[in-house]
Amino acid sequence: MQINPQQMPKVLELYLEITQYPILARKIRERMQQEIFARGVISPAAFEEEVREKAIQSQRREGVLDPLHEEPAEIWEQRISQIRDHLIDFYFAYNLPHELFKQIVQQVVGERVPTEEVVLSFNPELAPWDMLFAQADQYENAPPEQRHIVEPHLQEIIVVLIKSMISDQLRFVGVAKQLFTIEDLKEIRRRRIGRGKIGGKAAGMMLAWKALQRMSDELPYDLRRRVVIPDSYFIGADVFYDFHSMNRLFDFINQKYKSKEEIEAEYPKALERYAKGRFAPDVEESLRNLLARVGKTPLIVRSSSLLEDNFETSFAGKYESFFLPNQGTPEENFQALIHAITQVYASVVNPDALFYRRRMGLIDYDERMAILLQKVQGTLYRHYFFPALAGVGFSSNPFRWNPRIRREDGFVRIVWGLGTRAVERVANDYPRIVALSHPQLRPESSAEEIRKYSQHFVDVIDLRDNSFKTLPVQEVIGEDYPGLSYLVSIDSGDYIQPIFSLGSRLEPKELVLTFDNLLRHTDFVPMMKTILKQLESVYNKPVDIEFTLDILPGYPKPELLIHLLQCRPQSSREAERNLVIPADIPEADKLFSANRLVPRGRVRNIRYIVYVDPQIYSMKADYTTKLELARVVGRLNKRLEGEQFILMGPGRWGSTNVDLGVKVSYADIYNTRMLIEMASGQDGAFPEASYGTHFFQDLVEAEIYPLILYPEDPSTIFAHSFFRNAPNVLGALLPADAAYADYVKVIDVPAVTNGKTLEVIMNGEKEEALGFLTMPEQ
Repeated sequence: MQINPQQMPKVLELYLEITQYPILARKIRERMQQEIFARGVISPAAFEEEVREKAIQSQRREGVLDPLHEEPAEIWEQRISQIRDHLIDFYFAYNLPHELFKQIVQQVVGERVPTEEVVLSFNPELAPWDMLFAQADQYENAPPEQRHIVEPHLQEIIVVLIKSMISDQLRFVGVAKQLFTIEDLKEIRRRRIGRGKIGGKAAGMMLAWKALQRMSDELPYDLRRRVVIPDSYFIGADVFYDFHSMNRLFDFINQKYKSKEEIEAEYPKALERYAKGRFAPDVEESLRNLLARVGKTPLIVRSSSLLEDNFETSFAGKYESFFLPNQGTPEENFQALIHAITQVYASVVNPDALFYRRRMGLIDYDERMAILLQKVQGTLYRHYFFPALAGVGFSSNPFRWNPRIRREDGFVRIVWGLGTRAVERVANDYPRIVALSHPQLRPESSAEEIRKYSQHFVDVIDLRDNSFKTLPVQEVIGEDYPGLSYLVSIDSGDYIQPIFSLGSRLEPKELVLTFDNLLRHTDFVPMMKTILKQLESVYNKPVDIEFTLDILPGYPKPELLIHLLQCRPQSSREAERNLVIPADIPEADKLFSANRLVPRGRVRNIRYIVYVDPQIYSMKADYTTKLELARVVGRLNKRLEGEQFILMGPGRWGSTNVDLGVKVSYADIYNTRMLIEMASGQDGAFPEASYGTHFFQDLVEAEIYPLILYPEDPSTIFAHSFFRNAPNVLGALLPADAAYADYVKVIDVPAVTNGKTLEVIMNGEKEEALGFLTMPEQ
């Protein structure tokens, strides 16, 4: 007998499930038995003889030594029937293909569709998938006069499959059931490796794409043709469990209940252990087949956990993603893929992810990680592979740098090249931020500011070196780049102007990435507004998306093709409305004010101010000290848990470049109420706003208000003497960190103001904020 053990678990699992429906199970087993006999697996006589022998053996095991007198005839017949069923299952699973079983199920279910009254005769919540898909096919192919009768049953099956394959979040299911068809679910199943759900990131992308496809007929743009999703594959979330079991990694499952110090100290060990992990042979075989199918196309391995991108929490940037150039030998590409998947798995115990879950009340949730595998979107230019444009779009704009900007029209952050620079705060580089209501309005005004606050580096995949690289724009860009005139402007010294023609030779050092012609002379802005508004209407709340853009030849303007990579409901806080700053506050009680990029909200009863002096930070702290200051802030974040406190410091909080700001992560700041960034120097330079980045998402979801201060701006207030002269209680709170008191000052506000606390009122509509001392409110 030829045994195919890989079929055994899969088929027997289905057999065990169908036994809950005895009539269907009997008919299916009758067909299976016929196939076993017809294909010569075993003869009917030999089969029945084996049934009898095994029945007698089972009697002996149970101590039945005199069957004729000790066991009634009806029990004997039941024993024979059960053993016959088990042997049918056994011989079919070990000898015949799974596809044949699916055909049998489809035939039996199809025969049960009546011609007059349609009744769903089994519980879809408990039925095997093959049965559900077979029944759904019958319903979808029902005659028109029966369609209205079967529609409720079809809807029920679609809901059950969505919950088991994609997401069981009821708000997601409520939207998805109106959009997904059985054919959509079949395609997801065909592209899935292993068992389990495909996770939140994959679910959000699929839902948004289906929503836009369904609405295309009602829109001014043919979104069915102009919005696509990447070629995508999924590793089911249950593979995550199998991986832990095979590699004995369950000791890391309970990391979430450990202390901050233990979690941070043990994470490097987790990365190492996960990297050594191996997968089940069938998963590895499927991954090798996938690599053979995609060839030398670069891939991205993306997290898609069950908690990601849901209606309440986004987990933006908490879990890892990896670009794979995929240009090595088949074995090298396979090992790189395996390593990337293991590191995404390990990011489940990343300190930032665990503290985010703790802050959002999700620490007790059994988090499982699915994987989204996608072809990287882009084109080949020289030996570099990257898209013409990548970015993030938000349907609601929380900040305005000009009163003409309409919040409800949203905004985008766009970059040339791979989108990593659009979603992260990176050192010495800036994406283009576009208010979709007024795309020509820039936060910067002068040519010098536009030049400074533009994109200077580009992320690409170097196919020749088989690596991901960050390179200077001038090193990559050239006048032969397709669509160049839509991306860059010419730096003429005193002014920067869009390209009107490509007749004269252009030097890379003269080019500035402004995207001005893209915004002025293509459909990009109206298309993005339409997409964001349509998705907002589907989700019934603001959304954000990640995307790439192809600029294709066309006349009189280019054709734009948008690749939708991700969509999730946009996190938002319920802020007080009609906030008015009191007019009778004494000047002595005013500590600081702001008049640019002001959010809307109010923070009361602030007891502690954690203040990192920008001048001392930049002039006295060396590199090692600057790194340690972020850890001091993290320890203060834990020490002040339960207290009302704010953080104030230089430049960009969370910057990867310690010279631009304190290099904190989410785990260092999640207890604060405000994160205030202070522009240093006399020039009043415009610091990069964090909104639109994963870092900004952290602030919004944790209800942390960001605010930018310009202490040297004469139109604003900053009480230098208060911050300079107030006593520092850092040593009292953290005695072991007293040595850093020159750099980090912790002000106990009531202790130095006769019982007053700090209150900050932010009126985003009027672009004004004020921090002032007042008696605390109960």
